[in-house]
Amino acid sequence: MIEMNSIDIVSPMATGNGAFIVHKTLESRLDCYHVVPYNPYRTLFPPSLLSLGRFVHADLIHTTPDYACFHLRKNIPLIITFHNYVLDAFMRSYSSQLQNIHYQIDLKAFTKLSVKIANRMTAVSQFTANLVTREMQLPDKSICVIYNGIDHKLFLPARHGHQKASDKINVLFSGNLTQRKGAHWLSSIASRLDKNINITYTSGLRSSGSLLHHPQLECLGPVPYKDMPALYQTADMLLFPTVREGFGLAAAEAMACGLPVVATDCSSLPELIDEGKGGFLCPLGDVDAFSSKINLLAENPQLRREMGEYNRAKVEKMFTMERMVNQYKELFEEVLSDRKIT
Repeated sequence: MIEMNSIDIVSPMATGNGAFIVHKTLESRLDCYHVVPYNPYRTLFPPSLLSLGRFVHADLIHTTPDYACFHLRKNIPLIITFHNYVLDAFMRSYSSQLQNIHYQIDLKAFTKLSVKIANRMTAVSQFTANLVTREMQLPDKSICVIYNGIDHKLFLPARHGHQKASDKINVLFSGNLTQRKGAHWLSSIASRLDKNINITYTSGLRSSGSLLHHPQLECLGPVPYKDMPALYQTADMLLFPTVREGFGLAAAEAMACGLPVVATDCSSLPELIDEGKGGFLCPLGDVDAFSSKINLLAENPQLRREMGEYNRAKVEKMFTMERMVNQYKELFEEVLSDRKIT
């Protein structure tokens, strides 16, 4: 058994995304785990990453696959975690021309090299593991699944027992204002909602600005992560019309806060949201379906409560922080033990 307190795990990570939040969580729970943050603009010149964190002692490197090949150190094991995958043909319609050029020329090559040199690979959902396995033509079960964990002692349901100030229904959208998150459908969905329903939305970790004006849309701007639990507690449900999710961190956080979720029936989301029990899964881009389910939930406070309680229980069973940290800890110990034996 490896003594975790006597080792150093280094995690070079670009800031401004959900993966960074997950790795920072591991840092907060494991004394041996050290995130080395860097501005994502450094990836415009990937060789600049070669020197990143070289002054920090490392017994193991844990990072994402896109630029992991630039963080490799001689005789130091490398673990990569797929938090998402957007290099497949389906995602080309939801990426800009420059993104597609970058993905097909550079990023796919970097990812393939990282897969080749990694000692172990994980993914944050079964969908992501299956997609990467197929796209990269890997042997079955070569990627283990470790679901992201939610701090269910921080992300809590709102206290009941007090009356709402009004009969307004607050639908929350949390994420970057991009096509991949389905932000371009928000105005159309809002136009189909009953008049007592508003959609409040954040501008995410990387995007800025706001959507076109609509009387039932309210922009909250960027919201610090520490303020997210309180924000979920002000909402009646989460709207998640995303195109692709590696896991769906916002959905899981909302579930922990006892909210029903109206989301796209795609990628990893059916692993989180049980149709008709914890919310509703709608066809991709079907604004009529999204608005219909939101209107239904708005009219049924008992259904919202039952779905929220179901979601809270599911998070406590499957998506806790403790479970995630323990699974990564076991993986780290296993890889380091193999290294010691060899």
